[in-house]
This record gives sequence, C-alpha cells and structure tokens, in this order.
Amino acid sequence: MISTSARLLRLVSLLSARPSWTCGELAGHMAVTERTVRRDVARLRELGYGVESDPGPWGGYRLRAGARVPPLVLDDEEALAVAVGLREAALSGVLGGDQAALSALLKLRQVLPPRIADRLGEMDAAFVHTTRLDAPQIAPGMLLELAGACRRAERCRLSYRDREGKATVRDVDPYRLVHTGRRWYFVARDVARNEWRTFRADRVGRIRPAGGPVEFVDPPDPALLVSRSIAAGAYPLYVTIRLPLPMEQAVRLVPQTVGTHRPDGPDATIVDIGGPDADGLAKYLLSLATPLRVLSPDDVREALLRRTRQLFEDNADGRPR
Repeated sequence: MISTSARLLRLVSLLSARPSWTCGELAGHMAVTERTVRRDVARLRELGYGVESDPGPWGGYRLRAGARVPPLVLDDEEALAVAVGLREAALSGVLGGDQAALSALLKLRQVLPPRIADRLGEMDAAFVHTTRLDAPQIAPGMLLELAGACRRAERCRLSYRDREGKATVRDVDPYRLVHTGRRWYFVARDVARNEWRTFRADRVGRIRPAGGPVEFVDPPDPALLVSRSIAAGAYPLYVTIRLPLPMEQAVRLVPQTVGTHRPDGPDATIVDIGGPDADGLAKYLLSLATPLRVLSPDDVREALLRRTRQLFEDNADGRPR
C-alpha cells in the first residue's frame, strides 16, 4: 500500500503523460478503486492543480493548460527560465539523459500559461545551435512533437524523407526517441510493414495524429535497435573479424553503432564492420590495437598485412625516415 503523497505524485505523472484519462483507466494503472481516484483528484485541486473533468461514464480527467505551475508556484520569468534550461539540456545532451529532460519539458509546457508558451516559441524560432557538418540540426519544436507522440503512444502519420531524398508518408506507432551523441532517431512501428523502424529525426517533415492509443507487445530495446540500424548502414564493403574477447568486452572495443556482434563461444566474438574501402577498414582494424583475425574478405586481409608490413619496416632500424 503506497502512501497518499506517493499516490498523488503518481497521479500527476499519469495526467501529464496523456491528454485525457478515464477514471477507470487511472484506477487500473494505479491499482486503486475509482472512488480513490476521485478523492485524489479532489486533493490535487486543493493543492492548486488545474484538473478538469467531463461528466458521464466515458468522461475523463485532464490537466488544464494555462494554470500556474503547482506546487512550485513559479512566476513567469522563473517558468520561462526552467523551460529554456530543460530545452537546452535536451538538445545538448549535457545531462547525459536526454529523455528525462525532454519528458520534464513536455510536462512543464503542458501547464505553462499561454503568454509564457508564446514567449518560449519565439525563443525557439530565434535560437540557433552550431552543429558539426555531419550532424544536421533538428528544430526544437519538431523534437518536442516527436517526444510528445512517444509519450501519448497514439498512432501518427509521418511525413519522411529518406537518404535519397524520396518523400514518403506512412502510419507509425511512436515508441521512443534515441540520441546517439550525433543525431536524434525516432523509433516507431511501421503499421503497413508491421515492423520496427528507426527514422532520422532531422528528416521528419511533419507528424500528426492518425488514430487512437496503441499497445506494444514485447517492444525492442530502442537504443540497441538504433545502434544495429546504424551499423548495418549501406556501406560498399564489409569485413568480418574474430576478436578473442567475450561479447561484453568486444562491444566496448567496437561500439554497436560501428559493428554487429555475435558470440563465438564464451571467449570470442564475431564482428561485422562496414567501411568505404579495404584500406579504410584495415586502418580502422589497426587502430583497435588488439589481436584479431580477419575472416573475410581477402582484400581487407591483404590491406591489413600491407599496412602492418609498412609499419614494421618504418620502425625496423629505429631511425627516423
């Protein structure tokens, strides 16, 4: 039996996660009676939370937008400062856990007064982040739309542009956002194909509702799915190597965004790595600075031997060249 205060916090979290809940749904998620839910809603209202309700058996509860932010009771400037700080933390990854910052920002935006939400929108349009050339920028508004779709877990229609620039529109069931340190990826189930997919968030043109809530049965690990998708990208050449290391150590040496791994007994791991050409792959393998065996193809093995011989010859007599 959880305490009343813990239950109230759980109720606030649930109300923030979706636009509307029926009394029965809240009771089911909290493992309490509907009478307890109604009593807890009354307590939240006494504490200053703007909880609205619709009458009837199919009515629902929702947090009212435009109320002040209880129980902190932030003034306008404080609420804006917190929202901006959370947004910057999510975009920069400075806290490490981007999902937590996005989740907090979504909850805060839901109860911001319109005048503060409008000011935050103006700042979103004015702020520009410098990014690396290989990391296209994503608009903060789009990032929040994708995060909101994941929180609601409702079917959406996604306008997307693939790596060739081809535009497609597809129905998806949103699940998670993943940040790799370079890019944001949107993980969702493609409804037509009935398979899990990863989408580069900066290639999303638009996302809009297209159905009701969805249930996920045995969803994938989103971070692992993104890592494997990146590692299995369209490279002109792949090398298969055997590392005399257990799977856990091999993954630390060759990240899952670089290669795909499978165990070869308890003390060895087979890794497939993609690259631009044989010499480039040989250079990467040398940089691992660990014993390994190239299983295929022969041209990568020969390139690795050439680089190794050259390195030996350059250092054989100990004199600078």
